[in-house]
Amino acid sequence: MTSQCLSIGTAYHKELLKDTLGQELMALKDKGLDVRMEENPAGGLTFLACCVSGGDQVEPVFTHQIAGVITDLITGKWKDKLLRDIIRTNYYYFDDEEKGTIYDYAQQKLNHNENNKEKDKLWILRRLTEYLNFNSDLVIDGFIRFRLKEYVNDLYNVADQAVDDFLSEREYNEFIQLLRYFVEIQDPRAELVNVVMRPDGVFQLYDEVGGFINSDYLKDFMADLAESEINYEDLLISALITISPRKITVHLGNGDFPAGTLETISKVFADRVSKCQGCSLCRQQ
Repeated sequence: MTSQCLSIGTAYHKELLKDTLGQELMALKDKGLDVRMEENPAGGLTFLACCVSGGDQVEPVFTHQIAGVITDLITGKWKDKLLRDIIRTNYYYFDDEEKGTIYDYAQQKLNHNENNKEKDKLWILRRLTEYLNFNSDLVIDGFIRFRLKEYVNDLYNVADQAVDDFLSEREYNEFIQLLRYFVEIQDPRAELVNVVMRPDGVFQLYDEVGGFINSDYLKDFMADLAESEINYEDLLISALITISPRKITVHLGNGDFPAGTLETISKVFADRVSKCQGCSLCRQQ
């Protein structure tokens, strides 16, 4: 008969760790093994001594299961705490609501790539198993700090990217508000403008009777299109703001109309915008 004891220490999520380790021990007990767990506070830490005995292959199975539990906790609760701590410490100049938004952006990035999540879990599981094969005491917080530096550095990078996304989104929203102001203070120069995108990606504007809009106040924009690096979407928004029509109909055609452009038009012109998917102008696309 063989036996093994592992002592797992933590400063955070004590009850969650206790519950999950207890479930693993009960699973081993159901297999006929003798198990016990003792809780021992030590300073700011809580140590859970997990022991199992009986059978011939206790040690490798027990070590792997304990490592699996801790891996799940690190990539779950501890990851969230680490991310919040990184944002709070490195980006202290944002208010609480902004930090919360940055955290949400970071979580979206982390959850977007399932392959990376699985690779992280396998890598952490391997590091934990290797450590527990030679050590019977483990402090989770210290293990993360000193033996999972690459994982923590990745979280720093994700937080940096989330801040960039947050600032870009804020600048975009401020820009939209400025454009809306321009629209509101201008007198409309047309009753209705139809927006159509040609197959080559160029936008064309038509009036309420289907006539192509190419009046004097758009000539400068046509020159920009030929001589500068302004993109077609910027040109379209600028032209629409210059005309400031009472109504805008966006003809979606075969569905290739850029979603980002439609979103910007809708935000700038609000209830002036409607969408069409089945008229003669749509069929031109």
